[in-house]
Amino acid sequence: MQMAFDAQTDLTDEALLAAYAAGDAAAARILTLRLTPRALSYAVRMLGDRAEAEDVAQEAMLRLWRAAPGWRAGEARPTTWLYRVVANLCTDRLRRRRPAPALDEVPEPADPAPGALSGLIADDRARALQAALADLPERQRQAVVLRHLEGLGNPEIAGIMDIGVEAVESLLARGRRGLQAALAGRRDDLGYDDEGA
Repeated sequence: MQMAFDAQTDLTDEALLAAYAAGDAAAARILTLRLTPRALSYAVRMLGDRAEAEDVAQEAMLRLWRAAPGWRAGEARPTTWLYRVVANLCTDRLRRRRPAPALDEVPEPADPAPGALSGLIADDRARALQAALADLPERQRQAVVLRHLEGLGNPEIAGIMDIGVEAVESLLARGRRGLQAALAGRRDDLGYDDEGA
Protein backbone atom coordinates (compact mmCIF):
# COMPACT_ATOMS: atom_id res chain seq x y z
CA MET A 1 0.00 0.00 0.00
CA GLN A 2 1.36 3.42 -0.91
CA MET A 3 1.28 6.33 1.50
CA ALA A 4 0.40 9.87 0.50
CA PHE A 5 3.34 11.78 -0.98
CA ASP A 6 3.21 14.51 1.73
CA ALA A 7 3.28 11.94 4.52
CA GLN A 8 6.31 10.23 2.96
CA THR A 9 8.41 13.39 2.78
CA ASP A 10 8.67 13.29 6.59
CA LEU A 11 10.00 9.71 6.61
CA THR A 12 13.64 8.87 7.26
CA ASP A 13 15.86 7.70 4.43
CA GLU A 14 15.75 4.16 5.85
CA ALA A 15 11.94 4.16 5.96
CA LEU A 16 11.76 5.42 2.37
CA LEU A 17 14.21 2.74 1.24
CA ALA A 18 12.11 0.07 2.95
CA ALA A 19 8.95 1.47 1.32
CA TYR A 20 10.65 1.37 -2.09
CA ALA A 21 11.73 -2.24 -1.47
CA ALA A 22 8.07 -3.01 -0.75
CA GLY A 23 7.10 -1.61 -4.15
CA ASP A 24 6.33 2.05 -3.38
CA ALA A 25 7.52 4.12 -6.37
CA ALA A 26 6.69 7.44 -4.66
CA ALA A 27 9.18 6.60 -1.91
CA ALA A 28 11.87 6.11 -4.56
CA ARG A 29 11.11 9.53 -6.07
CA ILE A 30 11.39 11.25 -2.69
CA LEU A 31 14.61 9.46 -1.82
CA THR A 32 16.06 10.24 -5.25
CA LEU A 33 15.26 13.95 -4.85
CA ARG A 34 16.78 13.89 -1.38
CA LEU A 35 20.00 11.93 -2.02
CA THR A 36 21.03 12.50 -5.65
CA PRO A 37 22.09 16.16 -5.20
CA ARG A 38 24.34 15.17 -2.29
CA ALA A 39 25.91 12.30 -4.23
CA LEU A 40 26.43 14.55 -7.26
CA SER A 41 27.96 17.39 -5.24
CA TYR A 42 30.42 15.01 -3.56
CA ALA A 43 31.36 13.36 -6.87
CA VAL A 44 31.91 16.76 -8.58
CA ARG A 45 34.26 17.79 -5.79
CA MET A 46 36.15 14.52 -5.92
CA LEU A 47 36.43 14.31 -9.70
CA GLY A 48 36.36 17.96 -10.82
CA ASP A 49 34.26 16.96 -13.85
CA ARG A 50 30.48 17.40 -13.73
CA ALA A 51 29.67 14.97 -16.56
CA GLU A 52 31.76 12.24 -14.98
CA ALA A 53 30.25 13.05 -11.57
CA GLU A 54 26.72 12.72 -12.99
CA ASP A 55 27.60 9.22 -14.20
CA VAL A 56 28.95 8.33 -10.75
CA ALA A 57 25.88 9.70 -8.95
CA GLN A 58 23.56 7.79 -11.28
CA GLU A 59 25.49 4.55 -10.82
CA ALA A 60 25.52 5.01 -7.03
CA MET A 61 21.75 5.53 -6.95
CA LEU A 62 21.21 2.45 -9.14
CA ARG A 63 23.29 0.42 -6.70
CA LEU A 64 21.17 1.74 -3.82
CA TRP A 65 17.99 0.59 -5.57
CA ARG A 66 19.50 -2.85 -6.20
CA ALA A 67 20.53 -3.08 -2.52
CA ALA A 68 17.10 -1.98 -1.20
CA PRO A 69 15.43 -5.42 -1.03
CA GLY A 70 18.22 -6.80 1.18
CA TRP A 71 18.75 -3.63 3.25
CA ARG A 72 19.25 -4.40 6.93
CA ALA A 73 17.94 -1.52 9.01
CA GLY A 74 20.30 -0.20 11.66
CA GLU A 75 23.55 -1.43 10.08
CA ALA A 76 24.29 1.73 8.10
CA ARG A 77 22.45 4.88 7.18
CA PRO A 78 21.56 5.08 3.48
CA THR A 79 23.51 8.36 3.20
CA THR A 80 26.64 6.80 4.72
CA TRP A 81 26.32 3.82 2.40
CA LEU A 82 25.75 6.09 -0.60
CA TYR A 83 28.77 8.32 0.19
CA ARG A 84 30.94 5.21 0.46
CA VAL A 85 29.74 3.92 -2.93
CA VAL A 86 30.33 7.35 -4.50
CA ALA A 87 33.81 7.47 -2.94
CA ASN A 88 34.66 4.03 -4.32
CA LEU A 89 33.36 4.88 -7.80
CA CYS A 90 35.33 8.14 -7.79
CA THR A 91 38.47 6.35 -6.63
CA ASP A 92 38.12 3.85 -9.47
CA ARG A 93 37.78 6.66 -12.00
CA LEU A 94 40.68 8.64 -10.56
CA ARG A 95 42.94 5.60 -10.78
CA ARG A 96 42.08 5.13 -14.45
CA ARG A 97 42.78 8.75 -15.33
CA ARG A 98 45.89 10.05 -16.93
CA PRO A 99 47.64 12.95 -15.19
CA ALA A 100 45.30 15.90 -14.89
CA PRO A 101 45.66 18.59 -17.55
CA ALA A 102 47.36 21.84 -16.65
CA LEU A 103 45.02 24.39 -15.10
CA ASP A 104 45.40 26.59 -18.21
CA GLU A 105 44.01 23.76 -20.39
CA VAL A 106 40.84 23.30 -18.33
CA PRO A 107 37.93 25.21 -19.87
CA GLU A 108 36.49 27.99 -17.75
CA PRO A 109 33.09 27.22 -16.25
CA ALA A 110 30.15 29.21 -17.58
CA ASP A 111 29.45 32.28 -15.45
CA PRO A 112 25.72 33.03 -15.15
CA ALA A 113 26.48 36.71 -14.49
CA PRO A 114 29.30 37.65 -16.88
CA GLY A 115 31.19 40.77 -15.91
CA ALA A 116 30.12 40.73 -12.28
CA LEU A 117 33.26 41.20 -10.16
CA SER A 118 31.91 39.10 -7.31
CA GLY A 119 31.14 36.26 -9.73
CA LEU A 120 34.66 36.41 -11.14
CA ILE A 121 36.20 36.40 -7.69
CA ALA A 122 34.01 33.46 -6.61
CA ASP A 123 35.01 31.55 -9.77
CA ASP A 124 38.71 32.25 -9.12
CA ARG A 125 38.35 31.07 -5.53
CA ALA A 126 36.49 27.91 -6.60
CA ARG A 127 39.11 27.10 -9.25
CA ALA A 128 41.95 27.73 -6.81
CA LEU A 129 40.28 25.50 -4.22
CA GLN A 130 39.58 22.76 -6.79
CA ALA A 131 43.20 22.91 -8.02
CA ALA A 132 44.51 22.80 -4.43
CA LEU A 133 42.16 19.88 -3.64
CA ALA A 134 43.35 18.04 -6.76
CA ASP A 135 46.95 18.31 -5.51
CA LEU A 136 46.12 16.66 -2.17
CA PRO A 137 46.60 12.92 -1.80
CA GLU A 138 43.32 11.13 -2.52
CA ARG A 139 42.45 10.13 1.08
CA GLN A 140 43.16 13.65 2.40
CA ARG A 141 41.04 15.15 -0.40
CA GLN A 142 38.22 12.73 0.38
CA ALA A 143 38.24 13.60 4.11
CA VAL A 144 38.44 17.36 3.48
CA VAL A 145 35.60 17.30 0.94
CA LEU A 146 33.34 15.22 3.19
CA ARG A 147 34.04 17.37 6.26
CA HIS A 148 34.32 20.92 4.96
CA LEU A 149 32.33 20.88 1.72
CA GLU A 150 29.70 18.23 2.44
CA GLY A 151 29.40 19.12 6.15
CA LEU A 152 29.63 15.59 7.56
CA GLY A 153 30.88 14.81 11.06
CA ASN A 154 34.08 12.88 11.72
CA PRO A 155 32.31 9.68 12.88
CA GLU A 156 30.24 9.56 9.68
CA ILE A 157 33.35 10.21 7.59
CA ALA A 158 35.11 7.38 9.43
CA GLY A 159 32.24 5.08 8.47
CA ILE A 160 32.33 6.15 4.84
CA MET A 161 36.11 5.81 4.55
CA ASP A 162 36.22 2.65 6.68
CA ILE A 163 38.82 4.07 9.08
CA GLY A 164 38.88 5.26 12.70
CA VAL A 165 37.89 8.75 13.85
CA GLU A 166 41.49 9.52 14.83
CA ALA A 167 42.62 8.64 11.31
CA VAL A 168 39.98 11.03 9.93
CA GLU A 169 41.27 13.78 12.21
CA SER A 170 44.82 13.13 11.04
CA LEU A 171 43.79 13.19 7.36
CA LEU A 172 41.87 16.43 7.92
CA ALA A 173 44.80 18.09 9.67
CA ARG A 174 47.23 17.09 6.91
CA GLY A 175 44.70 18.06 4.23
CA ARG A 176 44.17 21.52 5.75
CA ARG A 177 47.93 22.07 5.96
CA GLY A 178 48.26 21.01 2.32
CA LEU A 179 45.52 23.43 1.25
CA GLN A 180 47.06 26.27 3.26
CA ALA A 181 50.45 25.63 1.67
CA ALA A 182 48.93 25.44 -1.83
CA LEU A 183 46.98 28.67 -1.37
CA ALA A 184 49.65 30.59 0.58
CA GLY A 185 50.47 33.93 -0.97
CA ARG A 186 47.27 34.00 -3.04
CA ARG A 187 45.12 36.19 -0.70
CA ASP A 188 45.39 39.32 -2.82
CA ASP A 189 44.92 37.50 -6.10
CA LEU A 190 41.78 35.75 -4.82
CA GLY A 191 40.20 39.04 -3.70
CA TYR A 192 40.74 38.73 0.06
CA ASP A 193 41.61 42.03 1.66
CA ASP A 194 43.44 42.55 4.95
CA GLU A 195 40.14 42.64 6.85
CA GLY A 196 39.49 38.94 6.08
CA ALA A 197 36.79 38.78 3.39
